[in-house]
Amino acid sequence: MKILVLGSAAGGGFPQWNCACEGCRRARSGDPAAKPRTQSSLAVSADGGRWLLLNASPDLGAQLLASPPLHPRGGLRGNPISAALLTNADIDHVAGLLTLRESHPFALYATQRVQGVLAANSVFNVLNPQLVPRRVMTLGQPFRPADAAGTPLGLEVEAFAVPGKVALYLEDAAAGPGFGSVAEDTVALRIADASSGRAFFYIPGCAALPGWLADRLRGAELVFFDGTTWTDDEMQRTGTGTKTAARMGHMAMSGPGGSIAAFDGLGVGRRIFIHINNTNPVLLEESPERRAAEAAGWTIAHDGLELTL
Repeated sequence: MKILVLGSAAGGGFPQWNCACEGCRRARSGDPAAKPRTQSSLAVSADGGRWLLLNASPDLGAQLLASPPLHPRGGLRGNPISAALLTNADIDHVAGLLTLRESHPFALYATQRVQGVLAANSVFNVLNPQLVPRRVMTLGQPFRPADAAGTPLGLEVEAFAVPGKVALYLEDAAAGPGFGSVAEDTVALRIADASSGRAFFYIPGCAALPGWLADRLRGAELVFFDGTTWTDDEMQRTGTGTKTAARMGHMAMSGPGGSIAAFDGLGVGRRIFIHINNTNPVLLEESPERRAAEAAGWTIAHDGLELTL
């Protein structure tokens, strides 16, 4: 099973277009220790020929251009992307669907909740329903994704809810502390090669690591995990925003309640932070935060990272 990291940054990318924080200034200036990153997305393939896209970033066009395995092949039109799967309805995970509108057949998987959000917005009707079937995935029920014609891709996927929050543009302040969030608003994925059984977890958004989730990840070969911020109050301290990581539905990396501490002792083979906000100092290769994360056994994802299981 082949895995391509198409994008590794959180919403806005790195550098973010309207941000002049230290990291963004350095990335914009070409500093080699502050490598630019696009918004988070993965592609997975069991055979190296047909690919499942995990989340459709607004940067998808540039990501496809930078990824030769996803270039057109075998004719004037076509693409190896056979299906796409969405973990939530966040803008940085759905806007890229509009890039896939040029009469290309692929299957689109998401929970009923997310499919409902897409159906309610007519702009997504640019995906021709005769070419792009929308298929509902049910939490807790493993399934084998297939292309638009129904041919399996050689993968098995299980989606399950993790702590999180409804997409910002869907928040309902009158709904109480959770802003109207439901379980299907934030899902994690376990993706396995249907032949070998080797598997990994993709969790780009997660607000906490309760015991049941820690137990589920224990001993995993590979986990991609939410790396949005280093500290919970990061945006407040840097003057770039007013919300905490928890308010945005994310778990900070550092501290006694952070993800680095939570993963300690779980025996995960390889731990990779993804969906990293432009304010997070781990994006700066010489920073003490980067050194601390790597010393704890974590890899900081970068665009173009390739892995094989």
